[in-house]
Order: sequence, then structure tokens, then C-alpha cells
Amino acid sequence: MTLTDTAPDAAALVKQVEGLGDRLSTVRDMIGRVIYGQQEVIDLSLVTLLSGGHLLLIGVPGLAKTRLVETLGAVLGLEERRIQCTPDLMPADILGSEVLEEDEQGRRTFRFIPGPVFSQLLMADEINRASPRTQSALLQAMQEGRVSVAGHYHPLPQPFHVLATQNPLEQEGTYPLPEAQLDRFLMQVYVGYPDRDAERRMMIATTGAVADTVRAVLTPADLQAAQKLVRRIPVGESVVEGILDLVRGARPEESDLPEVRRHVAWGPGPRASQSLMLAARARALLDGRLAPSLDDVLALAKPVLKHRMALNFAARADGITLDAVIDRIAAPLA
Repeated sequence: MTLTDTAPDAAALVKQVEGLGDRLSTVRDMIGRVIYGQQEVIDLSLVTLLSGGHLLLIGVPGLAKTRLVETLGAVLGLEERRIQCTPDLMPADILGSEVLEEDEQGRRTFRFIPGPVFSQLLMADEINRASPRTQSALLQAMQEGRVSVAGHYHPLPQPFHVLATQNPLEQEGTYPLPEAQLDRFLMQVYVGYPDRDAERRMMIATTGAVADTVRAVLTPADLQAAQKLVRRIPVGESVVEGILDLVRGARPEESDLPEVRRHVAWGPGPRASQSLMLAARARALLDGRLAPSLDDVLALAKPVLKHRMALNFAARADGITLDAVIDRIAAPLA
């Protein structure tokens, strides 16, 4: 697929991409004022939102995952709400419920009270601590942008994004997300420790008398316009073929690599190809570039693929990691 627009349309697209790239640069700088040493995580979060997807953040406590979501909501002008997931959290606590009301004439009617899912940016903190029943309540919302309560559909605000977090350390009392729900997340991002200089700046800035603040740079309408622009960005044939080679090469039934057939239990489905295509376009837009390259695909391979494939028991016994398998699959594209 190549750029086939007429010259005026192509010129307008270039102008839009460059203009939005400048504004997104301001967004990145604004978030970096309060989130230290996590530039890659910031960029991947923005790529997810520009792609119109949902994000799963995994990291130990105290790495500013919650702060990142709050800051994204403030800088992008999104209505943000937070859910602290616990084993006793019920679906109605997320979706909302209907209550019976009686008016002055004695007539009784049901009124729907929306839950926190009716927001533009929903943070589900420690999502794996919620019960499977409650986790599944988010599934329809994440996929369809609406929820069903008492037989009635209720559309969610647009744009709508779920940013969920998981703690990889404490696994007692947790409920691992099923594969079908993991696939709804565009990317899974690991949040690591900041480097020494970043931690030093963080320590000084956050313990002083005055804390840094952020302001809104975009509006929800701007974000939706950017998401539409992402889908108009042209993709070269080499990038399309690279995405197909990468995703199909991760499936043990189709891969030519013996280590994939031997170590991978199941591979990514077609949604992984769609996610990689959108994310590569969004990453190019974030940098102010008109078209993505294979470098974008390689940079996004692990966040997009890792939660969509699994190793078998033999691979785990041999100490094989998903990172190593994906690196081997991606090697011909480098």
C-alpha cells in the first residue's frame, strides 16, 4: 500500500501530520515534567491512545503507573476515573446499576446510575485482583464501547480507553486475565525502574514545597481527530509484509523456525496484525513522520505480541523467554 492521494490531498495530509507532530511533542514534554525516567513508557502510552486502544501496564509498586494515567488524562483533557480492583468488587461497581424510584404521584420507575466506566480514561488498578466475573464486565466495554445493564445498552463516552495495571510480585489472591481479555489490550508495557539521574530528579522534585503541575495541551476532540488521522497515514508494502512475517512467524503452526514450533504453545491472532499496523502508524505520527518504517514495527513487536502468545512447559523448563523468541522471529526484519 502506497500513497495514492492527489497532490493537494497529499500536501494537506503532510501539513496535518507535521502540525500534530509538533503538538504531540509538547504533550510528551508536559508529561515528562512529572513522570521521570519513563520516556519509553510515556511514548508507548501515547501510541496506544492515538491508536484508539487499551493499555496494560505491569510493574512493581511505586513506579508512577497511577500518576501516569492521571497525567495523561490532564494533558489530553480527558475525563479520568479510577477503580481499585479487589476480590469483592462487583460488576455493578464498575458498570453502574438501576435503582427503583417513586415520584410524588406514587409512580415507580427505574433510573440508571452510571458507574465509573462512563468516563473517557478509565484506570483499573491491579486488575488481576478483581474476580473473573468483574473482569469480564470490562470486556464488552473495551470491545464495543457500550455496556449492557438490565437488558438495556448504554453507550460509553468517546473517546474511551482503559489503562489497567498489574503488580507482578504479589500473586496470592489474584485472578490472571484470560487470553480473550488480554487480546483486547493493544499493548502490554513493562514499567521498569528509572535510572539514577531520573530518580535523583524525582526525589528532589517530589519532596519540595512546590510540585510541578501540568496543563491540558489537547482536547478529547483533538484526540479523536488524531485517531482518524492515524488511519489515513500511508503504509509501505515492505512494512505490511514485515508485519505479516512477524505475526505469522510467531504461530507454531505456520512458523519456519524450529524454536517457535518447539517452544510456543499458541501464537498471536489477526488482531495482533491490526494492532501492529495501527501502532506503527501512531508511532510515526508521534514523531511527526508521514509513514512508518520497519524500525517502528520492530520497536513495537514485544509490547504488541508478548501478551498474545505463550510458551509451553518445555520452554519454561529450558529457561526460554518470550523476549528471546520474539527477538529471533524479528531478526530477519532488522
